[in-house]
Amino acid sequence: MTMDLIDVREIRVPTTRDELVFAPGERPLGGGTWLFSEPQPGLTGLVDLTALGWDPIRRTEAGLEIAATCTIAELAALTPRGSRGPRPGQAADALFWQCATSLLASFKIWNVATVGGNVALALPAGPMTSLAASLDAVAVVWTADGGERRTPVAELVTGVRSTGLTHGEVLRSLEIPASSLAARTGFRRIALSPLGRAGTVVIGRVDSSGETVITVTGGTTRPRQLRFDELPGERALADAMDGIDDWYSDAHGTPDWRRAMSLLFAEQLRVELGGTR
Repeated sequence: MTMDLIDVREIRVPTTRDELVFAPGERPLGGGTWLFSEPQPGLTGLVDLTALGWDPIRRTEAGLEIAATCTIAELAALTPRGSRGPRPGQAADALFWQCATSLLASFKIWNVATVGGNVALALPAGPMTSLAASLDAVAVVWTADGGERRTPVAELVTGVRSTGLTHGEVLRSLEIPASSLAARTGFRRIALSPLGRAGTVVIGRVDSSGETVITVTGGTTRPRQLRFDELPGERALADAMDGIDDWYSDAHGTPDWRRAMSLLFAEQLRVELGGTR
């Protein structure tokens, strides 16, 4: 079911950046799967980004550039199907499918919902935030004055439905470094019901340098990253997890449960990625 946005007076479709401006009350429109799902008080206009012609996915020497208008379906296709395994230098390929399927939605949503929209919405259970933060993706933001800035996705999302984006700014793309794409990764997710929203998502990553990153999303109000120069011991990891103090509470899980499951998953991933018991 979609919601009639009765206060919207105009939908504009820019085809160049010069046309990408926002009047008071206007917001960018990507897939619109959330915008059209509930009332939007104060929303008087939409600026459709999909006609700007951004390539959904570009591989470069520096890594991977994912356009904000890339759909979940296009992103999921980055994970090779069958038994071939990850491509050389792309050990983290499995994460694209794992995070995409964390968005429990029909194929219709998959073919419309966008990566950038999921990040910019900044819900704790946003799987594209989980993916981007865990791989140290950098958000490329077009500023209202025609400029550009870059911010780590783990810092762009500042809380529940809160980001560092200001009015007139547009999330242009996510840049994932090649070092993250080549890293060994592990994934854990849990929900209170088989088709429920994620209670917590924990992703582990070990780079070629040995640096280990544990990223917690879904169970916290914002992405939380724990960094170690090498695979930590059990006690060091548990102590670092104890430093997380913003466990989320809603109908999909209590803070104590989310903390306990995140700690369990982090330890499982530490061992899975090569740590000793």
